[in-house]
Amino acid sequence: MDKKIIITGAAGLVGQNLIIELKKAGFTRIFAVDKHPQNVTILKSLHPDLMILETDLISVENWQHALLQCDVLITLHAQIGAKDQKSFVDNNVEATQVVITQAKLAKVPYIIHVSSSVVESVADDNYTKTKKQQESIVISSGINYCILRPTLMFGWFDRKHLGWLSRFMQRIAIFPIPGNGKYMRQPLYAGDFCKIIMACVLQQPVNKIFNITGREKIYYIDLIRMIRRACKAKTIIILIPYGLFWVLLKIYGFFSSNPPFTADQLKALTARDEFELIEWWNIFSVSSTPLESAINVTFNDPIYSKITLDF
Repeated sequence: MDKKIIITGAAGLVGQNLIIELKKAGFTRIFAVDKHPQNVTILKSLHPDLMILETDLISVENWQHALLQCDVLITLHAQIGAKDQKSFVDNNVEATQVVITQAKLAKVPYIIHVSSSVVESVADDNYTKTKKQQESIVISSGINYCILRPTLMFGWFDRKHLGWLSRFMQRIAIFPIPGNGKYMRQPLYAGDFCKIIMACVLQQPVNKIFNITGREKIYYIDLIRMIRRACKAKTIIILIPYGLFWVLLKIYGFFSSNPPFTADQLKALTARDEFELIEWWNIFSVSSTPLESAINVTFNDPIYSKITLDF
């Protein structure tokens, strides 16, 4: 494949999975940008043949040259969890404004922007607010775009969400679940999502927004049980009152500068959102992986399931 693809936030969950899939499909002109040193080191170790740059997107002079003759810009950079509002604004809003400005100057013809299902959520936290702003920046850019809004994702390299939960349950004897645990989830396998991104690279739908939702609905507590089976963990699952769980997260957040699970994310977990399911497998002509199979691949792959990104 001769298309030149630039990926921002390339060393995160989606980026790490996407680059593996792009290379399998024959794409060779891939330029990856990310500011996280440990995760960039992992990316470089896996792909020594690629152009990979460790830099903050705000530092324009370090990466803007990569946009020249770019065919597709894929924006994956995002602040997902943090205790302060500034981190969300800096990484979701300010960085995106810089990227879009430079993309316009370089006459980049097409953007695939990975947003989030939270933009249609009832949640009103810093992540949701700044992801909405991020979308607005892309839409008003004047560049042809496709916006993808995935639900909760999991897959290889998952440092938060299900990946963190799987590691947590293997370290403790008792695994706490807030409330009754019956919070509907629609988890999306990153491997399937990357196939959708690649389909967008080839099809380039113009100025379209797609809600990409996991095909199977599952209660949070049943998802935890599924992960426990896949990991062969011995932990005992117990239900604890929502209020107590919230207090414990607040205490944990006080001692951790970058907690993997925050009180805001707890609120989002219990918000009772249910997202639209479009037939993305038909729209993009890609296969979908059954949830339990995807969970097993995620946590039992002989190579990639052993690699964990840093927070």
